[in-house]
Amino acid sequence: ADALRLLRGQDAGRAALVLGGAPPEEPPGALDVPGARWAAELVSGPEVLLPALRRLLRAVVVVDALRDAVELVTGRPELTAVTAEGDLLGAHFAQGGSAGAPSLLEVRASVDEAAAELAELDGRCEALAEERERARERRRACAARVEELGARRSAADRERSQVAGRLGRLGGQARAAEGEAERAAAAVAKAEGALARAREEAEVLAERLAVAEEQPGEEEPDTSVRDRLAADGANARQTEMEARLQVRTHEERVKGLAGRADSLDRAARAEREARARAERRRARLRHEREVASAVASGARQLLAHVEVSLARAEEEREAARSAKAGRERELAAERDRGRQLKEELDKLTDSVHRGEVLGAEKRLRIEQLETRSLEELGVEPAVLVREYGPDQPVPPSPPAEGEELPEDPGHPRNRPVPFVRAEQEKRLQAAERAYRQLGRVNPLALEEFAALEERHRFLSEQLEDLKKTRADLLQVVREVDERVEQVFTEAYRDTAREFEGVFSRLFPGGEGRLVLTDPENMLTTGVDVEARPPGKKVKRLSLLSGGERSLTAVALLVSIFKARPSPFYVMDEVEAALDDTNLQRLIGIMKELQESSQLIVITHQKRTMEVADALYGVSMQGDGVSKVISQRLR
Repeated sequence: ADALRLLRGQDAGRAALVLGGAPPEEPPGALDVPGARWAAELVSGPEVLLPALRRLLRAVVVVDALRDAVELVTGRPELTAVTAEGDLLGAHFAQGGSAGAPSLLEVRASVDEAAAELAELDGRCEALAEERERARERRRACAARVEELGARRSAADRERSQVAGRLGRLGGQARAAEGEAERAAAAVAKAEGALARAREEAEVLAERLAVAEEQPGEEEPDTSVRDRLAADGANARQTEMEARLQVRTHEERVKGLAGRADSLDRAARAEREARARAERRRARLRHEREVASAVASGARQLLAHVEVSLARAEEEREAARSAKAGRERELAAERDRGRQLKEELDKLTDSVHRGEVLGAEKRLRIEQLETRSLEELGVEPAVLVREYGPDQPVPPSPPAEGEELPEDPGHPRNRPVPFVRAEQEKRLQAAERAYRQLGRVNPLALEEFAALEERHRFLSEQLEDLKKTRADLLQVVREVDERVEQVFTEAYRDTAREFEGVFSRLFPGGEGRLVLTDPENMLTTGVDVEARPPGKKVKRLSLLSGGERSLTAVALLVSIFKARPSPFYVMDEVEAALDDTNLQRLIGIMKELQESSQLIVITHQKRTMEVADALYGVSMQGDGVSKVISQRLR
């Protein structure tokens, strides 16, 4: 196929198949046409075929164009020239490159090339589509980035405005604080002056009071003067106290204003720093916006290039599709033709196969009949055909049941008859029915009987073992039942005895007992509780009050505890429905149980808590976390 494409117009330099080998034997004379080459030099193959190939192509020359072929054949009529276009020219014939119809190999090669080109174009289209999607994604990302930067810029502007407003408010507050500090300082100075004057007046009055006390008086001093002086001293002390309070108040106000001024100063510095950071952030956002604008511009240019490339790829794709459609139509026509030929070939093949299968079946049937004659009759097929063939007369059939044969040997019943297939087939069917009526003989009956007898003996032994095991199990069950009945009877008697005593203690003057529903069968009997509190005739628990039923149940539990003691007991609010009198009786019984066992009682009754040795409580704190509180009483 490669050689055919080479000789039908492919580029000799691009499609050469020469892999090595000795040059062919050239005819006398040299090639005067430029670019001419011997055809044998362009073809290679197995070494055993090269001599014949060189012999065939000895006078064939490959040239570039038709004029070179004409010039070569004119000068050398013994040669045949082949052009790159597929034209074949000799001294007595000429054949164009497009004279013959393309072969199936050429069509398939063209279809494969078109499919390869189409696949390549599809791949390029997919790559361009992916690139376009990536460009769109970048464009969307850049647009989103620009929007984000715009939003950040707007947020920065709003934040700058807020910071400027806060700076203005803080500046006004700082100026107001400074004025208030000045007024407080003036008030402090005024208060200190008043305090100094009050101290001077107090000193003067004290001196006057001392002088007045030192002067001897012959007569009783005037009380009015003393009262006036005392009042003046009290007023002076009151004035001094008020002045000190004012000074202290003004000092506190001055300290508060100083702290507030410091805080305002720090807040102003923080606002100035925040304003500087906002300015830097604004500059950075401005730079990022410029970068985003440049990126968006580049993305738009890239998108334009991608769109142009996509349009060009779409045009190439449409051209490839049209070429592919033409090639597909040609391929469909060739396939239809090949399908028709294939159908004819299949019909011929089927007819041949049916003949072969029929012959094989006949041969197989003959072989089976020969094998059957040897295995069942012990006669060679040739002997069987020779002695019992259709050309031999058939001996008379044996008499049927109750039939009597004639005594005359020449009677037709006693003489052989000619072979008739229908009659012989009827005889064969009758013989087969008689054979089936006899039944089949089992040659392995003795062996099967021995195996069944061995199986029967084994199963008999297993059955005896099962019967013995069943008897043992029944004996164990009887022993267990006896033990259970004994334990239950003892426990019932002890519990019934204790129940009468406990019930009489919990219900003074009352009667209570336990009664079996089926005393004759201790394994299936039930237990009824009869309770008659003092002053009542009822015995059924359903007719008692809630507290009485609860106390009766407690009495039954305590009776079980006393009949079969345990190291500890857990009771959950058993006295919740009891009044004070019954609760006191139950506490007495708990004290008795406390001497031999440990009781864990969950209760809300304070009287029950009083008899406990230790208390444990669960309390929830304000944060919702539970906490265990313990207190040992004894």
